[in-house]
Amino acid sequence: MADWLSPDEWRAVALSLKVSFWAVLLSLPLGILTAHALARWQFPGKQVLNGLVHLPLILPPVVTGYLLLITFGRRGAVGQFLEEWFGIVFAFRWTGAALAAAVMAFPLMVRAIRLAIEAVDPKLEQAAGTLGASRAWVFLTVTLPLILPGIIAGVILAFAKAIGEFGATITFVSNIPGQTQTLPTAIYSALQVPGGDAQAARLVLVAIVIAMAALLLSEWVSRAVARRIAGA
Repeated sequence: MADWLSPDEWRAVALSLKVSFWAVLLSLPLGILTAHALARWQFPGKQVLNGLVHLPLILPPVVTGYLLLITFGRRGAVGQFLEEWFGIVFAFRWTGAALAAAVMAFPLMVRAIRLAIEAVDPKLEQAAGTLGASRAWVFLTVTLPLILPGIIAGVILAFAKAIGEFGATITFVSNIPGQTQTLPTAIYSALQVPGGDAQAARLVLVAIVIAMAALLLSEWVSRAVARRIAGA
């Protein structure tokens, strides 16, 4: 298997897995908070927040990448601040690819978790609250265990989406082999050169295997957690 892909191709696959992992891990707390706010809270601007969360699904990915570039680039307001004060650089770095993947996958994560929260009977949470539990404790001890299958499904879906992210990534961090070249951008590069069809086909097969594995894992883990909760 090691000889089946070239070192550059393996680097692209490894970078995609790395980018997707960090994109999902770092956005998960915000995803849970956002989903809970949209499902349970009433506040001014709720529909605006809902629109902003789902905007990456509607906008062309290139537009999202451009907005990230002018915001988090070296000359962007946020990007310049982060570089000067914390030494964090996103543009044309793998960290930028992780940011782009997180933004594009965030709506899928939030939607899955939100649906899981809305499926929980509010009376269960209210009953815990009448016993003196704080909102945070109610969420941790009542809501969170019940929505765990939804969280797992959201995480896996977001991971699969992050693996396949292309437009925003190539616009924001370009396509630099060994630095920002992920699996989709490596496929794109292979298709741009004569005789690259075989390389593209190998990478496409890898992408299909990863995506199918993620979906099957999501289904298996979600069912296992649901059975455990039902039997508790």
